[in-house]
Order: sequence, then structure tokens, then C-alpha cells
Amino acid sequence: QLQLVESGGGLVQPGGSLRLSCAASRFTLDYYDIGWFRQAPGKEREGVSCISRYTGSANYADSVKGRFTISRDYAKNTVYLQMNSLKPEDTAVYYCAADAYSSGTYCRLQPHLYDYWGQGTQVTVSS
Repeated sequence: QLQLVESGGGLVQPGGSLRLSCAASRFTLDYYDIGWFRQAPGKEREGVSCISRYTGSANYADSVKGRFTISRDYAKNTVYLQMNSLKPEDTAVYYCAADAYSSGTYCRLQPHLYDYWGQGTQVTVSS
């Protein structure tokens, strides 16, 4: 079974940057669309960004457009989420997930469509 591990979270001041990583062991990520999601206390899990497996096309939630960038390194079997200009409202546990059943050309941001999940990494934006 595909296992995903997130890293790179932490405490950062407003306006700062973090880069999250999503790595897989034993299986290649090449066959999956990969999404980043987040969940703040008392709120539902929401889609942040995703990247398709065939075309590398990306989608972003409106709240992060222009600030976050998703990318994938096939050689390292890792997907990254570069987060710039962070705001306090970005504070949440961030999860990466893999979608095995999409078309592969257009990724989706609905959490229930994803099949495999990591354990999450905490991102806190505070002064």
C-alpha cells in the first residue's frame, strides 16, 4: 500500500515562507495525482493544491493562488508545496494525498476523491 510522509512544517511569522514535502517509500508517485489539503481546528478539511500525474497541470484554491506553488520531482519521488507570503489563516495541519483513479490530466481538490493519505504536518503562522 502506498505510504506518504509529509515534512517541512513549523512555526513561521506572517509573510514568511515554508516548503512542504510529500515523499513516498516503496512505490512511485508517478501513477498518482497528488494533492495537498489542510485542516484547521474546528474546520473541515479543504483542498489547497494538486498536481496531475500525466501533464503536471496544477490547481489551486482561490485562497492560496499567487502565494503557493506545487511541484513534483520524479527523480526524488517527492511532491513539494512552496508556501510564500504566509498568513495566520494558513495555520492548519497540512496533508498530502494520492488519487489513483483520476484521468491523470486534470487533478481535483475534493478530499473524498483521494485514496491514500499521509499523517500530516503542522504549519503555524504567528508573530
